Amino acid sequence: MAIVIGVVGPHDLVDQVAATCEEQPGVSALRLDYDHESQAPAIVEAHTAAVEGWLFTGIVPYMLSRDAEALTRPAAFVDYTGATLLSALVRLQHQGVDVTRLSIDTLPAADVVATFAEAGLPTGELRTLPYRPEMTSEKAVAFHRRGPAHPVITCLSSVHEALRDDMRVLRLAPSTHSVRVALRQLLLTAQGQAQEDAQIALGLVEVANDEGLLREATALGGTVAAFRGGTHLLVTTRGPLHDATGGFTGLPLLARLAVQNNVVRVGFGLGRSAAEAESLARRALARARRIGDVAAVLSLRADTDIVLESVPTGQAGEQNLSVIARRVGLSVPTLEKLLEARRAAGDEPLTTREIADRLAVQQRTARRMLHRLELAGLAERTGNLTSGSSGRPLTLYRLTL
Repeated sequence: MAIVIGVVGPHDLVDQVAATCEEQPGVSALRLDYDHESQAPAIVEAHTAAVEGWLFTGIVPYMLSRDAEALTRPAAFVDYTGATLLSALVRLQHQGVDVTRLSIDTLPAADVVATFAEAGLPTGELRTLPYRPEMTSEKAVAFHRRGPAHPVITCLSSVHEALRDDMRVLRLAPSTHSVRVALRQLLLTAQGQAQEDAQIALGLVEVANDEGLLREATALGGTVAAFRGGTHLLVTTRGPLHDATGGFTGLPLLARLAVQNNVVRVGFGLGRSAAEAESLARRALARARRIGDVAAVLSLRADTDIVLESVPTGQAGEQNLSVIARRVGLSVPTLEKLLEARRAAGDEPLTTREIADRLAVQQRTARRMLHRLELAGLAERTGNLTSGSSGRPLTLYRLTL
């Protein structure tokens, strides 16, 4: 099965970078382009469930997505220093441009100087604007216009568009070599992450009232079944468990189940096989019993046990949203709007039209979203409502997020 890499960048670079990625056997590229680099975080958040890793066509969309905390998958960006910058200098020299007098944005000043030194070029009249979190395309445009009338090298399509009519400007395009280097680094991380996330996580749950346990298992991307002696078996994998527990620190379901139960004990085991995971889960549950009536423990290999703290309900909802978003392929903001709709409706079901209106989407889009939630056990159909016209009846859904 191919590993899917999401390629994010401006329209004219995404296809080039994606085509280079797909030269690698076992790699499929999801092409995601934008009109302006500021759109990158929203694109990443909307498509996270569809990819195993992210490759950005440059550092700026990568940094914007990272700073927005949208990256929940391994990610890398194509480096424009070295071979990419050097090929641009050669191209400019062939056009008769004095490459010792340039205005360059985004690239680290030290890397620019190093590339020029390797080419035997002086650097005394270079102007550089390295990328910083506060840098915007407007600030980059102002930087280039503020100084001497040097030719411009930019990494940003928005800067190129703003300057091309009144200045000599070259926008860097990633070299094939640079794309391959970035892809190799990304694949090493993504494949390692995929193998790690696929580790089996088994949970043994002691609870008298199992109402809500199926929902908790679904939020963890898993299933639940009756086990021996009144214990329940929760089966998932490492990735969703890691995300839902905030990096193996707190277990939200512990607090929620404790609302209706005096005794809630959970033992998770993480192993490379079902047998190993079950053995570790038994050890974890035994330790949870020694801790008290409400306790959870995660047991790993090498005799490592981690006590998972009980997380208050409010924090739990925040942690679970990212897991659910990853599970059902919807963005966190969309899930937050659905939660608002559920709270506003109370126990009353909502029609597909009401959901569509609240999300500002078409009804067919709302139906697709609700179908995904239904398959994940987070929404249930309760009937149909005749719309009063000749159109199709409106399906009623109760949200159970």
